[in-house]
Amino acid sequence: MRREMEQKEIIIFDGVCNLCHGAVNFIINRDPKCRFVFTPIQSDTAKELIASYNVDGEMGETFLLIKDNRCYMRTDAALEIAQSLSGLWPVFTIAKFLPRGIRDYFYRLLARNRYTLFGRRDTCILPTDAVLSRFIE
Repeated sequence: MRREMEQKEIIIFDGVCNLCHGAVNFIINRDPKCRFVFTPIQSDTAKELIASYNVDGEMGETFLLIKDNRCYMRTDAALEIAQSLSGLWPVFTIAKFLPRGIRDYFYRLLARNRYTLFGRRDTCILPTDAVLSRFIE
């Protein structure tokens, strides 16, 4: 992994999921400091990161945030990301006061049904030239 990418916060997402694709674009549009870089879960980089953080189980039902040498999953990842976005999105971090089990229940419900609700692609998304530098393979 390139040195400058090691300093960034890395989001691992499902590259064939339309909902995830929309979330990546949402984050890019609200990340003026370019803190976040992205890699699809289908990439070798993501597989290496998942193994190095000993993430097991339901990887198909979550996305990850690697920040400050720590791995965040599900709503913990979403809330960590929200606190770094521009606009009013940091307000949503108040949801951290809800028990993780409750937050993650609804997260898992959406994640399990995301292909049915939002569809899927046959291949991983291809970033535009304007944001290509924010993606790692």
